[in-house]
Amino acid sequence: MFESLSDRLQAVFQKLGSKGVLTEEDVREAMKQVRLALLEADVNFRVVKDFVAKVTEQAIGEEVTKSLTPHQQVIKIVHQELINLLGAENVPLQEARPGPTVIMLVGLQGTGKTTLAAKLALHLRKKGKRVLLVAADVYRPAAITQLQALGRQLNIPVYSEGTQASPPDIAEHALEHARKELFNVVIIDTAGRLQIDEPLMQELEQIENRVHPIERLLVVDATDRESRPSDRAVAGG
Repeated sequence: MFESLSDRLQAVFQKLGSKGVLTEEDVREAMKQVRLALLEADVNFRVVKDFVAKVTEQAIGEEVTKSLTPHQQVIKIVHQELINLLGAENVPLQEARPGPTVIMLVGLQGTGKTTLAAKLALHLRKKGKRVLLVAADVYRPAAITQLQALGRQLNIPVYSEGTQASPPDIAEHALEHARKELFNVVIIDTAGRLQIDEPLMQELEQIENRVHPIERLLVVDATDRESRPSDRAVAGG
């Protein structure tokens, strides 16, 4: 998604750069193309509308009009607003001391928890961590198979007890295994639902009480900004 968006924005800015002086019409036409690029990247339309309005307001302002390089000023404005949109502050994951650090991924079905688990494991391994993935979604056998396949591709071990054991037991046993084998990080891929329901919430509470995760990451659909209820939400997919 980001590669496609980057290519589209680069094309827009190259067109602006070919103009010596930018008129308000030039800016508004460029923002139409930015709007289209964001929508094609599956960004929520309300987010796009707000983003384009903010950029347009600044880009047709006096500062840009008097700039010697107006297209560079527009690029700077778009860049800054993208940072504001995605979040300007870098919030690192917490680490448990002593370890291992337990991270629990939660969220509705189809938001990309299993894929994100593997991506996060790879990211942490690059930082020198020994990571153990835990297949705790026993209600969707394909989730276990998918996590194991991703683990093999990335050469990251996956702890699984199949579909018969309870997720709280799996999580607790995985943590015991991680301590014994000196893993630094344990990432638990939990079950999703089509909607929030009481049994799932109770199961998540049981897992939390057994392994005490230092991070609980809510994986949400990246297309809907308003679906994020907390600062510790991450986009899946």
